[in-house]
Amino acid sequence: MNRDAEFDIIVYGATGFTGRLVAEHLAQRYGVGGEVKWAMAGRSAEKLAAVRDEIGAPKDTPLVVADADDAASLKAMVGRAKAIVTTVGPYQLYGDALIAACAEAGTDYLDLSGEPNWMASTVAAHHAAAKASGARILHSAGFDSIPFELGVLFAQETAKAKLGGTVPRVKGRVRSMKGGLSGGTAASGRATMAAIMKDPSLMMLMANPFALTPGFTGPEQPRGDQPEHDPDMDAQVGPFMMAAINTKNVHRSNFLMGHPYGTDFVYDEMSVVDPKAPASFAMDANSGPKPGEGPSKHDRDTGFYDLVFIGIAKDGRKVKVSVYGDRDPGYGSTSKLIAETAICLVNSPEVAGGVLTPGAALGTRLIERLQEKAGLSFKVEAA
Repeated sequence: MNRDAEFDIIVYGATGFTGRLVAEHLAQRYGVGGEVKWAMAGRSAEKLAAVRDEIGAPKDTPLVVADADDAASLKAMVGRAKAIVTTVGPYQLYGDALIAACAEAGTDYLDLSGEPNWMASTVAAHHAAAKASGARILHSAGFDSIPFELGVLFAQETAKAKLGGTVPRVKGRVRSMKGGLSGGTAASGRATMAAIMKDPSLMMLMANPFALTPGFTGPEQPRGDQPEHDPDMDAQVGPFMMAAINTKNVHRSNFLMGHPYGTDFVYDEMSVVDPKAPASFAMDANSGPKPGEGPSKHDRDTGFYDLVFIGIAKDGRKVKVSVYGDRDPGYGSTSKLIAETAICLVNSPEVAGGVLTPGAALGTRLIERLQEKAGLSFKVEAA
């Protein structure tokens, strides 16, 4: 960890739609130079200054010029921060040099990646270097996949308290939701499809729930690609677009922690089918907003998501917990999630380096922080 750095956090991509929201959250909650020392970074000092003024950040908010195509500028930026929060995606196009610089320097790194093909490559390329330098590399630190990864962790902690141990089966269900995916997510989807067209072997990786657990393959997992009746929800459920990445992160989390959920752990995600308000995200990568675009403040503020996690013990006993987010998933909640996860990480110097998941790195302390600072609620509904 880069402990003597000038800043706790640098928000890289602060002139983009999501990066601007991250900076706005930090400005409104922490000001500048107080509890959290942070800066805004991007390619243009002029644009950074304009965004700083637009979001009402203090005039003395530090601005850092860095460009994904300029390795020297990235190295200089990384050297000034304990943690880099990057919203500059698709990460498979713009993330390699930055993640390499962070892994070498011992600087923490957080992104919003939902690109498992690229994430698998960063585990192979940078886990050992990050472990050696102390850099904590956290992918998927937004709606994709923190509420799901922590939802499973909370269900397992509840099972330990109520049933006497962890359970080998958890169902993740999107009960209801208002709001959509970000333009960056759609762009990532397009980049991933382009990568698969060039290298068809990546399709097998995308379909493999254990693509992020090198050397370990668990039992066969539910496909979740066909509508079905879920008796535990007393509802019809259907495919959930983000399951392909969230399930991989949940299994990596279990893997990194030494399999506390068991080596026989089974997990799937589906969405309750409501004809009036479908939450399946059954969209193609060409729909939705373009990168840099997004919903109005009113739409972000009135959005929400309600997730359910059902843990099932071998003897059939169950626990049911929920995770609720108070903003739209793709923007309002995601921006708070990555900002507060970065602060939690910087405040946890004892966490060892490597390519990690937020839940495996920070555990229940992250649940507590997100409830206090980021509008998430974790509740036990039945046990």
